[in-house]
Amino acid sequence: MIKGAIFDVDGTLLNSMPVWENLGELYLKSVGVEAEPGLGEELSAMSLPQGADYLIQHYHLGKTRNKVLDGINQQVRDFYAQKVPLKPGVRDFLEGLREYRIPMVIVTSSDRGNVEAALKRLGVLNFFDGMLTCTEMGTDKNRPDIYLAASLQLDTEPWETLVFEDAYHAVLTAKKYGFRTVAVYDEANDGKLGKIWNTADIYLSEYADFDLFWRRVSKL
Repeated sequence: MIKGAIFDVDGTLLNSMPVWENLGELYLKSVGVEAEPGLGEELSAMSLPQGADYLIQHYHLGKTRNKVLDGINQQVRDFYAQKVPLKPGVRDFLEGLREYRIPMVIVTSSDRGNVEAALKRLGVLNFFDGMLTCTEMGTDKNRPDIYLAASLQLDTEPWETLVFEDAYHAVLTAKKYGFRTVAVYDEANDGKLGKIWNTADIYLSEYADFDLFWRRVSKL
């Protein structure tokens, strides 16, 4: 019997992956510089400090790393606070879980302030009983720490807890440690779609038909 639910944010609740994929381009545009095609792919394997260094050197910005990082982070803050949308169907889906009295918490690799600003603006923050962030816990989603801490907060065991994630590594981690996993489709993860499909207990191509979803959950 399912007694709790844990939700990732980026790519799962929010359609926020485009800002991360285009962050370099957005920053350059804000300082009046046009990005070359393929910049997002070039930066995808870099950390934010590495990406800042690349932008400074490649585009001859004449700025310090910290100055560029401040500008990049401001682009992210503005996006979450003003623009990022919910994925279609999320609100009705959360309503469905609440009707079944399923408590929900958030686990995220993103900044707490950004997530809270977005979810509050979109009117869904009050669905959740808490939030845990990888940064505050000093962990990542290749390890189970944040999921186990969330289940403690929910007062549930892993096998009676749903974990909603879009990324393969996160689905795999939760699955390995006994959680019931629900993979949510996001275009950013198309390269590992087969692995995600084969790993998750339930795969959602979209948030639709909550009653059908709940019937599937009841069989886990």
